[in-house]
Parts: sequence; structure tokens; C-alpha cells
Amino acid sequence: MKHPKQSKHAPPSHPSALAVPSYHRILVKHGLIEKTLPIPDAYEMFLKVGADPEVQKLRRKVERGSKIKHVPALYLVTAMALQGMTKQELEALKLRIEKK
Repeated sequence: MKHPKQSKHAPPSHPSALAVPSYHRILVKHGLIEKTLPIPDAYEMFLKVGADPEVQKLRRKVERGSKIKHVPALYLVTAMALQGMTKQELEALKLRIEKK
């Protein structure tokens, strides 16, 4: 009976993209935060984005128009809402968030 080989690779020294929370990746993708922003600050920013009236309006529109019966995570609906925004709307959102 053969024994499975044990991996002798060292663990990666840098966190992978998957180690970063989804909300952080979403905000970076849409240019609302810098990639280097710490995770707690990114979460605070995500909460501000989610509390924005325009984003809430778009989220409701996504939820109603979605083929998915139940969207399991708030970050998913927020990502879909941000995806539906134009560059100008995203810039305006960024300015509103920075004021808060």
C-alpha cells in the first residue's frame, strides 16, 4: 500500500485574492476604495455605500427584477446594483460617501 506524498511546499507568504472579503473586492472593482485600504475601513465604507439612497433604490430594482427568488447575501445585491451604475453615478456616489 502506497502512502500519499506529503506536500513540502511552504505556505504562501502573501494573502491570496480569496483571503480578501467579497465586499472589499467589490468596492475596489468599482473604484470606490484603494486596494490597500485595511479590511475594517473597507467594511465601514461598504456600510456607507449600502446606506446610500441611490444604491438602495438600485438594490430594490435588482431584487425585484432578479430571476433569483432569494439573494442570499447583501454584498451580492449591492455588487449587482453597483454594476448597473454608470461611471458618472459611481463618481457621484464616491463624492457622497467621502462627505459622510
